[in-house]
Amino acid sequence: MEAEKFTDAIALLKADHRKVEELFAKYETARDSAKQKLAEQICTELKIHTAIEEEIYYPALAGKVEEDLLNEAYVEHASAKKLIDEIMAGSPEDQLYDAKVKVLSEEIEHHVKEEEAPKEGIFSQSRAAEVDLVALRDQMAARKAELMEASKSGNMAELS
Repeated sequence: MEAEKFTDAIALLKADHRKVEELFAKYETARDSAKQKLAEQICTELKIHTAIEEEIYYPALAGKVEEDLLNEAYVEHASAKKLIDEIMAGSPEDQLYDAKVKVLSEEIEHHVKEEEAPKEGIFSQSRAAEVDLVALRDQMAARKAELMEASKSGNMAELS
């Protein structure tokens, strides 16, 4: 089972963060012919990541971490989703395509820093609140597997 690769929900989410950071770095140096595939992979990873956070992780934190942090996270997700939709609808030939991917990268970098910030970040606060991060990991890994399968079968509607 994939969940067992990660000690808890935070480890799973951090692994997602590192994967997307790596994909953004590859995009920066990619040739035009590889950019669309990389951008689509980034967007799919982010759609799945935001889905498991919004469906499982964030609701489990309600009332246990600073409400303002959670509210900001939801707004940051909404902003990222808008850019993701624009990137998915476009192509590298579009004048603003690279700029949109760059801005998405910057938004995600900011979001990750806020989630992973020592002491005051969402991850630290969820640990301090003694949320059952192993149970969340299992739920999130199962949902992530479903969404990955849906994306492979071309059922992107479930990721919207």
